[in-house]
Amino acid sequence: MKFAKKDILDVESLSVEEIQTILDTAETLKEISTRPIKKVPTLRGKTVIHFFYEPSTRTRTSFEVAAKRLSADTVSISASTSSIAKGETLVDTARNLEAMNPDAIVLRHPAAGAPHMLARLIQASVINAGDGMHAHPTQALLDMMTVREKKGRLAGLRIALIGDIAHSRVARSNIVGFIKMGAKVILAGPPTMIPMGIDALGGLVRYHVQEATRDADVVMVLRIQKERQEAFLFPSEREYAQCYGLTEEKLAGAKEDVLIMHPGPINRGIEIAPEVADGPYSVILEQVANGVAVRMALLYLLLGGR
Repeated sequence: MKFAKKDILDVESLSVEEIQTILDTAETLKEISTRPIKKVPTLRGKTVIHFFYEPSTRTRTSFEVAAKRLSADTVSISASTSSIAKGETLVDTARNLEAMNPDAIVLRHPAAGAPHMLARLIQASVINAGDGMHAHPTQALLDMMTVREKKGRLAGLRIALIGDIAHSRVARSNIVGFIKMGAKVILAGPPTMIPMGIDALGGLVRYHVQEATRDADVVMVLRIQKERQEAFLFPSEREYAQCYGLTEEKLAGAKEDVLIMHPGPINRGIEIAPEVADGPYSVILEQVANGVAVRMALLYLLLGGR
């Protein structure tokens, strides 16, 4: 199919066919990263600006690597080193950047909806690299790619999301994405970390980890996002680890070939036991590798690569 999108802002706005096109393209482009010379001229002459208001290792680096492997020119900006530190608004910054004629802007911003506003104001393609607690579409796409790669399908699978659901844009995008592709999603975490109404997205809410992991094909652990919490939502890290940290015992009821996932960064020994994070069913590093492939695919599809 022809990919007609200008922007990638959330998973909700992607059709099943568009998601399949992105994942198929990513699988094709993944091979480039295994070559001795990891570069193709596909996007030569295109310019991609990476604008990150929040700290990031995996997302920012993989976007930069993806653009460079397709031969695009890249510019990286952070809020602390830009004129935003002098009081300039996001809108003014974006319009000034657009005056330099970039082809795409990759934006991470603490305010939900910031990439959507940007996309309405500028002609360049906008890719949402995470906006507040709202959405992280490229993370959901790379997670779906990883599961499809390992399981051969998405439809009919049972996906468990464990942890800080309330503050997780990863959780929201994955709930929508996996359900859209025919999977069943079960959510579990402390009651204080499961927001009211989250089941409207289609996931089933449970409050015990063992209930969520029972018969699960995939278990994804979410990071405790202390930087977004306005109050302490659990008594102590030790108690969180005892009740909600993923251990081999809590995985006893899952499928024998269960996949263990985590979007990173990992708080070892709290959210997930080291032997589970590093165990034979962990695909956490495969997620990172697929992040490059998915972001290559999005740049290729949005910027008209050939």
